[in-house]
Amino acid sequence: MGDENKFKVVENNNVMPKSKKRKMILWIICLVVITNCITLFVATQISLGLPNGRVLIGRDAYDQVLKFQKLFLVRNKLYEYYDGAISDDVLVEGAIKGMTDSLKDPYTVFMNKKEFTDFNTQTQGAYTGLGLQVGVKDNNIVVIASFDGSPAKKAGLLSGDVIEKVNSTDVTGKELEKAVSMMKGKENEAVSLTINRKGKGTFAVNMKRAKIDLVTVKGEMLANNVGYIQLTMFDENTSKNFNKKLAELQSKGMKSLIVDIRGNPGGLLDQCVDLTSNFVPKGKVIVYTIDKNKKKTEYKSKGGLAVGMPLTILTDAGSASASEIFAGAIRDYKSGTLVGEKTFGKGIVQTMLYDARNGFDDGTALKVTISKYYTPNGENIQHIGIKPSVAVVYPTSLKEKAYDRTTDPQFKKALELAKDKIK
Repeated sequence: MGDENKFKVVENNNVMPKSKKRKMILWIICLVVITNCITLFVATQISLGLPNGRVLIGRDAYDQVLKFQKLFLVRNKLYEYYDGAISDDVLVEGAIKGMTDSLKDPYTVFMNKKEFTDFNTQTQGAYTGLGLQVGVKDNNIVVIASFDGSPAKKAGLLSGDVIEKVNSTDVTGKELEKAVSMMKGKENEAVSLTINRKGKGTFAVNMKRAKIDLVTVKGEMLANNVGYIQLTMFDENTSKNFNKKLAELQSKGMKSLIVDIRGNPGGLLDQCVDLTSNFVPKGKVIVYTIDKNKKKTEYKSKGGLAVGMPLTILTDAGSASASEIFAGAIRDYKSGTLVGEKTFGKGIVQTMLYDARNGFDDGTALKVTISKYYTPNGENIQHIGIKPSVAVVYPTSLKEKAYDRTTDPQFKKALELAKDKIK
């Protein structure tokens, strides 16, 4: 998961006529809107409604149109020669997905209506699938984390596992969204994953999809007035629920806090900023982004409930994206101590284009990388990650067993530090 700005799904109830003329117009409109390569306002004005029905465009725009003439040629030849059913809707989707695939950015993807609906459900708190969060490293699809009680957790999948196949279909990093879509579907249907694990090699894991109810915030009071909050991801309710749990623990006398973001793959940027504001003085920059035009956008703390609270954060290789924004701000402002292992290393930001204003009014969407993000001290952690202040390795032998906090070396160290911070 990346740090996408979250939007509501917009449905379009218009029915597209099926005439060949309408289909050709669909091709032209899709290419113009999605690629943004053919701008009609170049070099000269557009003259619409001429007596002969022609449209005048500038030379630059015309040259851009010519670049895409082979698309229309191929489309027409397919209709002329191909011995099988052809759908313009399918051809258009394939052409658009080919454009995004050519960028070799697994986080920039075109989503059809079903894929976009599936994407939205996960940040709304529930979906049907295996309960896996995945990312891309070295062109491999890598398990970031599995949710508690999910089929993936019960099957013993671990952070760092590489998914080589889904239902016997080979998948690589450039097919991230395809793999995710294949893992989701109807409840109780079987899914087979081929996994490659360091030290164990390749093996198959068979599971059945289940409804995944995401509880992203859990917390409790530990001994010696130490509070503990676990964050499993940043969905649209995380900040609100975190604030409730934080206030509850403070009312019980909490004097030091452990926040566990191990296995947290990230989520919504606004939720991360709101949550992090609890520990960073109001007005301070939590994160900033820089886009391809060198435009800088700063996201500042709104102030919160626990500025100055002794803080210890647990991290690992499954802490990604928004989790790293949180960890980076705490590290840079020296607001807490990071304990555990180096984080995943995803330092880019995506946004979702889905509405009519951007040319997507049919339930489809374009998720596109728009910028890099930087910690307050100016570090971009893409493919680098954030190293903890206190490094503690979680042994693989323990990962393969049922979790037991009493044997968790990272938690034990964090608790020790949290206690020491109480004056």
